[in-house]
Amino acid sequence: MPSKGVQVFTYIGVPDISIELSVPKQTITRRDQGFWSGSLEVEARNIDSFFNKKGRFTFKVFHRGNQITEQWIDVNALTGNASGGTMESIAETPSIFHDNFIISYGLYEAGPGHDPLPNQHQCYVTVTQNYTNWITNLAPPGSDFEKKPFHRLVLPSAHDVGMNSMESSAALLRKVGGAVVSTMLTRTDDKVCRVVDKLSGYPIELIAPNIIYSLSITQKDSLESMLRIGARYFEFRPARLHSSIRGRDALPDKLYFMHSAIPGMGYDTFLEGIVKFLRANKNEIIVVQLRWDGVPSDCSHPSSEEKKQYLEKAIRDHAGGEINVGNLDDMKHRTISELRRDKKRLLMLDSVDTLSTYTDDGNATINGQSIVDAFPRVLEDRGAQRRAGFVLIQCQATATNIQKALLHSIKDAGVTTSVLLATKGLCDHKTLPWCRDNVVDRCELGKTVVLMNDWLDGATVDVAVGLSRRRLAK
Repeated sequence: MPSKGVQVFTYIGVPDISIELSVPKQTITRRDQGFWSGSLEVEARNIDSFFNKKGRFTFKVFHRGNQITEQWIDVNALTGNASGGTMESIAETPSIFHDNFIISYGLYEAGPGHDPLPNQHQCYVTVTQNYTNWITNLAPPGSDFEKKPFHRLVLPSAHDVGMNSMESSAALLRKVGGAVVSTMLTRTDDKVCRVVDKLSGYPIELIAPNIIYSLSITQKDSLESMLRIGARYFEFRPARLHSSIRGRDALPDKLYFMHSAIPGMGYDTFLEGIVKFLRANKNEIIVVQLRWDGVPSDCSHPSSEEKKQYLEKAIRDHAGGEINVGNLDDMKHRTISELRRDKKRLLMLDSVDTLSTYTDDGNATINGQSIVDAFPRVLEDRGAQRRAGFVLIQCQATATNIQKALLHSIKDAGVTTSVLLATKGLCDHKTLPWCRDNVVDRCELGKTVVLMNDWLDGATVDVAVGLSRRRLAK
């Protein structure tokens, strides 16, 4: 009989939690802390209706037997499609904050399956403690850990933080139309251009919103939520709108996060959110790195004076005299206590050289194995680590560099069919355990380590905090 699988990845980081996973006539309950993955099958023979062969996939999270949340989607055992329910759009799956823990989750819809993308739907669920003040709790004022160098910390990072919603792109589409956005995409991204050429005659402009969502959106939570989940390092690529759309009143003429030429969060909005969070959480410390990788020349970059003006305004308007700005030297040489004493809790870096584990070949993967294989090769060069400003471990896949996967992602683009989302659970369950088991031994103790990921979740943060604790104890 026909059936459709759902591959599930869970991570439990707090006690007294259970996750119940179910499809018609099959239920799995997970209680053990740590990583787990398994599959459930929506089988036509287990669905009583003769005509309707949709079966519900559901996950429920319980704390000490009390249900905290229930999320679901209907899976058609005949076609493989998933629809309806609470997980139909990744934009509608924000992290859930409950008492002292956080639930992060997401679903990739595989449809009938397209090689090399997964044939099964992919669902991930993480339950971890609330890390709004994790540096404060790990190194409280007056503690021995507070006297340790800041660079001992492993900082969780939301990759492409500015691409967490379609707000800017939707405004563009309303004003200039999908055809212009499509032209902008193909002009600035050779990979997309080659794929669009293969889809000759296909009405790309009609699905422009879904294309942008599928290829550019890498986060789904608000900036405030990402900070509460535990992110403490951000890379931001501020630039102005592409020259083909500037001056058309689609968006205010200011600096935005740029994913190639696709605009995301405003730089002023980002800085305001960071400063407000630091003011509300008085012992936390955040690192921001400005860089412009992949931003085309048609999106003009800010001058030094303009960058200074944006930062000064955020501090003037929102810091209340409680936050000073630090730099790379502070990150490298100050203790946590000294940074707090001097109020240097926002460390701003600009195009600082890093030792990154990212490689075009290694991160062009669906299952994450090549990423893990590259980790020890990159990190074995201790001299390179010592010369770098810090070490950046990138856990997210760049499956958009796989042309066949990119083709399907554009042709069948939708809000749950993102090629980036397809890799989330598969990669995390390889990369994060590797980092947990190897970073302390393989990374220089005298260098800050950043743990970066798409779709920031509690498992990424939990691993980073655990590594920070071990490095501070040395």
